[in-house]
Amino acid sequence: MGLKIKRGDTVVVISGKEKGKRGEVERVEPKKNRVVVGGVNVRTRHARPTQQNQQGMYTFDAPIDASNVMLVDPNSGEPTKVGSRFTDSGEKIRVARKSGKDIDG
Repeated sequence: MGLKIKRGDTVVVISGKEKGKRGEVERVEPKKNRVVVGGVNVRTRHARPTQQNQQGMYTFDAPIDASNVMLVDPNSGEPTKVGSRFTDSGEKIRVARKSGKDIDG
């Protein structure tokens, strides 16, 4: 089963050391069940200094497990579970369980 979180969604971290932080999903790795959220789980990497990177250090957002994030309800701004339903034209869309409103368009 695929993930119910997509790139561009706003999510909140519900567990771990980054608990309570919000951010936008930058990348989804469904086979590993992980997501990369902007500004969350920031890591520092040391590398050999180059002409472009004089200091030799760079930071990046590391992936976290998808079970540790929850989608933010577009109406209330609170974390919500995600359901799905079919439109009259047969298109499948995501629905916020807390408010019952559509997430996709």
